Amino acid sequence: MSERRLRLVLGDDEFLAERAVTAVVEAARAANPAAEVEQQAAGEMSPGDLMAAVSPSLFGGERVVVIRDGQDARKDLAAAILAYVAAPEPDVTFVVTHAGGAKGKALADGLRTAGATVVAVPTPKYQDRNAFVREEVRRLGGRCTEAAVDALMAAVGSSTRELAAACQQLVADTGGRVEVADVNRYYRGRAEVNGYTVSDAAMSGDLPAALDALRWALNVGVDPVPIADALADGVRTAARVAAAGRGDPKQLAGPLGMHWFKVKKAQGWLSGWSPDGLAKAMSVIGTCNVDVRGGVEDRAYALESAIMTLVGLRGAGGGSGSTARSGSGGGTRSHRGAG
Repeated sequence: MSERRLRLVLGDDEFLAERAVTAVVEAARAANPAAEVEQQAAGEMSPGDLMAAVSPSLFGGERVVVIRDGQDARKDLAAAILAYVAAPEPDVTFVVTHAGGAKGKALADGLRTAGATVVAVPTPKYQDRNAFVREEVRRLGGRCTEAAVDALMAAVGSSTRELAAACQQLVADTGGRVEVADVNRYYRGRAEVNGYTVSDAAMSGDLPAALDALRWALNVGVDPVPIADALADGVRTAARVAAAGRGDPKQLAGPLGMHWFKVKKAQGWLSGWSPDGLAKAMSVIGTCNVDVRGGVEDRAYALESAIMTLVGLRGAGGGSGSTARSGSGGGTRSHRGAG
């Protein structure tokens, strides 16, 4: 089968996979506006369904047939797909999406052997997401500073779908030149609600800012779980960066599997943390996560208590001078929320 006619969209990022399929469909319709498009999920198809999809139309014409989630294809369907691409219909553009990995690997390998053009769509690793943001802004005709990229990633998170939507809005609303101030204007509240402002303030030892951000997030309806996750991420990041020793953030970023900006931020936290303090902090976030995921009735208090404990550990240089204790480690637990 001609490479132009056979595509294997390979990877686990659903947004990027959808974009790749859309590009094929748009190209087919640009060449022939009357081109028909049929999409089916592999897990719901039989070999008969495949033959019906690719069989010549009564009226002829170009068609695009998309088989989604090829890794879910049963053996009989996978065999039928590979038999078809060995002798395809000339007017059909055939696309299979596949999440990658071991499941259904024989189908992906067989499509490669048949000459498929492979479009790789893996979920970007953390250190690759900044490149994704820069390329997305460039694709939309804009430009952005490195600081703006870092700010957007911190504010929006890891979802390529949400990052792409944010890039589109920023490029459209700024005339194409995206600065940190633009990101803060549109997404500052978003950064607070995803918990990382809470975590950053706690790891930096700024108790008033951490509690204010926590109360704001809870008051606007943010679920406590992602806030607890952000606290855990902050402690784990600090511990990993501390273990790596001093050095240039950009040189440490690769071995640590982090963006250099995140390494640099963690290095700034570490001036107030001792190894003993970080070890105790790991226990605090473990207890907090158990509490927030259903161990206690008052999840707001569990978060507040954990934050106060973390700030106390940092301020004491890892000693025992924490201002509150999380979990069951003694003391009387006052029942108060973060509101």
